[in-house]
Amino acid sequence: MVKGNALIGQSGGPTSVINSSLAGVIETAMKSPRIENIYGMQYGIEGFMQERIYDLGRQPRKVIEGLRGTPSSALGSSRHKVKDHDLPLILGVLKKYNIRYFFLIGGNDTMDTIHRVEEYCRKEKYELTGIGIPKTVDNDLFGTDHTPGFASAARSNILNVMQAGILARDMQKVDKFVIYQTIGRDAGWLAAATALARKDPDDAPHLIYAPEFHFVREKFLADVEKCIKDYGWVSVVCGEGLKFEDGTPVSSATAKDKFNNIEFGAMGGASVGLSLHKMITSAFDYRGEFQITESLIMCDFVRSSAVDLEEAYRCGVEAVKLAESGKSGVMVSIVRVSDDPYMVEYGSVPLHEVAVSAKPMPLSYFNNEGNHVSDEFIRYMKPLAGDLPEFVRLEKIYAGKQ
Repeated sequence: MVKGNALIGQSGGPTSVINSSLAGVIETAMKSPRIENIYGMQYGIEGFMQERIYDLGRQPRKVIEGLRGTPSSALGSSRHKVKDHDLPLILGVLKKYNIRYFFLIGGNDTMDTIHRVEEYCRKEKYELTGIGIPKTVDNDLFGTDHTPGFASAARSNILNVMQAGILARDMQKVDKFVIYQTIGRDAGWLAAATALARKDPDDAPHLIYAPEFHFVREKFLADVEKCIKDYGWVSVVCGEGLKFEDGTPVSSATAKDKFNNIEFGAMGGASVGLSLHKMITSAFDYRGEFQITESLIMCDFVRSSAVDLEEAYRCGVEAVKLAESGKSGVMVSIVRVSDDPYMVEYGSVPLHEVAVSAKPMPLSYFNNEGNHVSDEFIRYMKPLAGDLPEFVRLEKIYAGKQ
């Protein structure tokens, strides 16, 4: 294999642990006999085309070590969709800096970027090793048991729903319901994860709605009515990508990003949580709340998962090892060996199997009603989320009664 320089970039949304993967790549690459210098693209492939390139090998040691304890994307990110006319420019900059090892940390669209760049370089007879490092809070990448970033975002959501549920339970004489909206355009992994907040039947969340199922207004309202009858209030968690049977987003969002994905956040100008809130108030005239954290859970380092931080770093390390072994056109994958005790191994999956497509949750991870999760999902999720706090509630011991 040819000796040369390495390039690393971060794309798409940030996570609490993406910089841990960055640290894994840098530290491992600096020890490699095949890699001379390690560069970082500021603002992803978009910044690289403008030659906004950091010399990561000259960073102070304390900064590289500190990446493992820093959220968001230290290199800056981009959602630029690579066009055919971008490829010659990208190749020109790769040649200029003698970059022979190309690493990108990201999700489905990022894997498509590496795949296209690596394929183009091969066609142009320029030797380039391209390796993808998984990252997405959505957990919707094919070829891996889960993705770095998901467990920490899930833990943040679980704690939000757990604490908001206690508030809503105690305030049920004022507000009869609370809606909590999670990120998840095509898959319900984050919404489903909040099920771990529920220890007792009347704990939040009572209902979970994910994009894997078509949303039916009448069934939703019947579910809500039953919970209020059983518990006196209802906690609802919903994924942002809920759609009706005809494909219309429940949120009524229409704006799209550069990859032609519907924007359910600020650009969308609409919210599925608010839509569900309006349905309930219109049907029952109840007062209630809706809560949307959006990107806050992507950088909630204080609540990050210890498992997630370690696996993110290891994915960076494994990416360099794959490159050194001669592998190219692949993404690092996490393979679960067992749930209890929790054990994983690291492998690889071809980029073309990962790029663009989103991995939905298996239907076996949901209950028969499609409004909560199954025990199988709880077993999958528990080791990723880590230990959760135990809260108490007052016993119903009334004065003057024995």
